[in-house]
Amino acid sequence: MEFKGKDVWGLLLVLLLGQLVAFSMAASSFTSSLIANLGVDAPLTQSFFAYLLLTLVYVPIVLRRRQKLQIAWYWYLALAFIDVQGNYLVVKAYQYSYITSVTLLDCWTVVWVIVLTWYALGTRYSIWQFLGAGTCVAGLALVLLSDAQSAKEQDPSKIPLLGDALVIAGTVCFAFSNVGEEYCVKKKDRVEVVAMLGLFGLLISIVQILIFERKSLETVAWSPTMISLFAGFAVAIFMFYTITPFVLKVKISCMLGMT
Repeated sequence: MEFKGKDVWGLLLVLLLGQLVAFSMAASSFTSSLIANLGVDAPLTQSFFAYLLLTLVYVPIVLRRRQKLQIAWYWYLALAFIDVQGNYLVVKAYQYSYITSVTLLDCWTVVWVIVLTWYALGTRYSIWQFLGAGTCVAGLALVLLSDAQSAKEQDPSKIPLLGDALVIAGTVCFAFSNVGEEYCVKKKDRVEVVAMLGLFGLLISIVQILIFERKSLETVAWSPTMISLFAGFAVAIFMFYTITPFVLKVKISCMLGMT
């Protein structure tokens, strides 16, 4: 009975953490949508502040340990590069689509994660897990169909199908990122993974901002509202990356995508 009690509490903890992850994703979606509606197109800069926050909090912890990295730095670089592109594509999608479509289509991550973990990690799923994943993505075709049918009736500044395509491309990146993070978290240290993801994500964001986003930043009016939205997005992403490793430690990345 004692084992079962611990198991129940563990399940409740996972559910709680999963809901916190879902809340952080909702908060990041909400702030991204508001930023786009205010006419600001700076997805890389949004991610920059999030990675900066992760770096400021977690890198000092890793440095204080004075230990060699448990995973080669170039693997972290590759993981961060994929993650930055995923964030860019999904946040960019808010310029062309609506928060409802972007949020729903983000569930495509589940499909790609199932494929990747099946072949790369040898993970096997039960029929109930497949049914759960199927439930999560069953309405995605309807979202695409709805956006295609209503494109002419909606805001002419929006291009819903382009936004949908960006989201789906972003979910492919997130799937690789989630699976890579799951492997690192389960085999190595959680804090190191988050710290290196933040550090390399920060460096990659800086390079891409200098190349692609300097002109967009020049037009941004940094009002208190805008600063608050960027800060809110950064905090939401920081919360997501902080909690996710704990969820991955006891769950698989597929189930994370369905929280």
